[in-house]
Amino acid sequence: MEALQIIVSIFILALASSLTFASDPSPLQDFCVAINDPKGSVFVNGKFCKDAKLAKADDFYFSGLHIRKNTSNIFGSTVTPVNVAQMPGLHTLGISMVRIDYAPYGGLNPPHTHPRASEILVVLEGTLHVGFVTSNPDNRLISKVLYPGDVFVFPVGLIHFQYNIGNTYVVAFAGLSSENPRVITIANAVFGSNPSINADILAKAFNLDWKMVKNLQFEF
Repeated sequence: MEALQIIVSIFILALASSLTFASDPSPLQDFCVAINDPKGSVFVNGKFCKDAKLAKADDFYFSGLHIRKNTSNIFGSTVTPVNVAQMPGLHTLGISMVRIDYAPYGGLNPPHTHPRASEILVVLEGTLHVGFVTSNPDNRLISKVLYPGDVFVFPVGLIHFQYNIGNTYVVAFAGLSSENPRVITIANAVFGSNPSINADILAKAFNLDWKMVKNLQFEF
């Protein structure tokens, strides 16, 4: 376990060094602690900064990633994010991270993309099948089975997934090259949009029966 802790520490340091390549804007001061606007009365591309003199340690702190999360859901996985919403001090730094817990026998982080970030993932416990699909026209699947201590990278914007192929829980940590990478889960976006995409469009796009499309939209 000590070796894995060292790996995680190196992983975090390597992620921090990626700031040069991050897409978030560089601050013109030591840091920029975000000011949340819960009422949504003001919109900016990002967040406002509080006066640096008012910053406190809790702006740069988060606790709880050591706790195993409940995976009793339809996919058998739970993502615990640490982005600018949870840690305001991440604003403009171009980094964030998540813990992902996967249930035994098929816990799945379903196909999704991060529109604003690449992702680097390290497995701490268990066996994980991961992969991503390249863009058109090749649509090539690049996949690998990961074991504790293994690391895998998902390039920005590409559809990717993780799947627990073992009979034990899997715990993984991932770093992302944005303070707010967001997630687009493919099935939710396509079949669960609000308002719904016309079923005729989806039936033709996916070569599915119209009734099956309506059933999928009902599920999502």
